[in-house]
Amino acid sequence: MFKSGFVGIIGRPNVGKSTLLNGIMGEKIAITTHKPQTTRNRIKGIKNLENGQIIFLDTPGIHKAKTPLNKFMVNAAVDTFGDMDLLLLLIEANTVPHNDDIFIIKSLQGVETPVMLAINKIDLVEKNKLLPLIDEFRHLFPFREIVPVSALKGDGLNVLIDILWENLPEGPRYFPDDMITDSSERFLAAEIIREKVILLTHQEIPYSTAVVVDSFKEDESRGLIRIQASVNLEKDSQKGILIGKKGAMLKKIGRQARLEMERFFATRVYLELFIKVSKGWTRDPRMLKEFGYSK
Repeated sequence: MFKSGFVGIIGRPNVGKSTLLNGIMGEKIAITTHKPQTTRNRIKGIKNLENGQIIFLDTPGIHKAKTPLNKFMVNAAVDTFGDMDLLLLLIEANTVPHNDDIFIIKSLQGVETPVMLAINKIDLVEKNKLLPLIDEFRHLFPFREIVPVSALKGDGLNVLIDILWENLPEGPRYFPDDMITDSSERFLAAEIIREKVILLTHQEIPYSTAVVVDSFKEDESRGLIRIQASVNLEKDSQKGILIGKKGAMLKKIGRQARLEMERFFATRVYLELFIKVSKGWTRDPRMLKEFGYSK
């Protein structure tokens, strides 16, 4: 029996959704940082099995959004509720449910799509504290299954995949079996650059950055990819911080991004980065659309 279907990974910001997707895929296809709201777009991961194909959608963290950019991110996640074959709510193994988890569970009321619960970071808590947490969540929502996992260490991921497969309908192979994501190379390159910006900068810079790949060309004669990308900021004052003293910060971002791209694309990469200021872009509908943050 061949089964296939779409599984939306949902949860509050910084709970480990992208780490879970990467762990399931065995390949990094979604950027991950320790800072919330790293994921801005829905990202597909295509898990090919001998008897099935599970298409995972990593979604932005659901929270009470105020700015247009954050509202776009939350809508990108909530819009999956009715489109998926299964929803997988990811929470952390805390002693009590987080307020944002309760907020998401309330938003799931009336949703007809079956919902699974995965409790992440079980490696950080004692096992005897998991059972009361599982019991509490059973009373909050009729989850079809509850699965403890550690996305970072890989514990429980095979069990989770088996349970998801069991709950999917019979269906076709939607994507070729050598395909792990439908994200474009331009999108992946932009995300890798944005990840390095988030990891290496502080304060408002990570949340004020939009990366656009202006040029992506394969130079077959030299066996490399030439990439030109613009890092867009909201304020003039942020430009100096991102460039750094004598260009040191921008060079560091570029070097780390280039090395990761070379690993992912399995070829040499020549990367050029340019800094632009697009004032107030996180609140401007036209610029949000231009940077890929609109339906």
